[in-house]
Amino acid sequence: MSEPGEFIDRSLQREASWRRAEQLQARLETEPAGSGLRFYGTSVGAVRGTVRDAGRRYPGLSRDEVAALSSELWGPELEGSDLDGSELRAAPVFERRLAAVVLLQNNVKLLTNADLTRLEGFIRQARVPDLVDPLAVDVVGPLVDGLNVLARVRADSVLDRWVREPDVWLRRAALLSPLLALRAGAGDWDRFVRHANAVLGEPGGKFDADGLAVRDAVSRVLAEMAKRRPELQFTSVGA
Repeated sequence: MSEPGEFIDRSLQREASWRRAEQLQARLETEPAGSGLRFYGTSVGAVRGTVRDAGRRYPGLSRDEVAALSSELWGPELEGSDLDGSELRAAPVFERRLAAVVLLQNNVKLLTNADLTRLEGFIRQARVPDLVDPLAVDVVGPLVDGLNVLARVRADSVLDRWVREPDVWLRRAALLSPLLALRAGAGDWDRFVRHANAVLGEPGGKFDADGLAVRDAVSRVLAEMAKRRPELQFTSVGA
């Protein structure tokens, strides 16, 4: 593990609470990936503080260094080797994954169109709202909004593909990604409506079991816009 990675991991473990870990595990074990995670029991505030401290201790990280550190924290970590020499990897740690998300949030201006591939991998593996939602709202959305015109066209095509993916968490991420821009009075409302209708208009069948996570994303955006920008109208294709 790199020096910044070790610093973050040690700091997270110092802030650990077994009681908080049990509570978090009980809440998340009903999610698709929740039962495959380990928990330190570090509070969200302590995770954010740890990443902030790491930024002060190791200033000026480049885009490549941020990307490598986020992947390192995301895990799973190398635990050792089996008798046949094959690598053994421990289950990923929720708080380390959350630290990776916070690291990306804090350095989103360094990210480029090429980083969407890494983020897609994280979202596919995360499979819990506590990780997927901040990745979508605070990383994917601002990343795409900060791109130049040509790169933005390419990124938008990626989000169009996510909406059509069978993976419910990619669909949820695509729907939530414009939330910050829409809150700020910007964003492409018509694009969100098209994406939402593409999801809500899906026939029953293979998406039924996961449909709640996707519909919840649509409802979250609509609820916020009803309060902040009531002039925006959502027209369902089924209306």
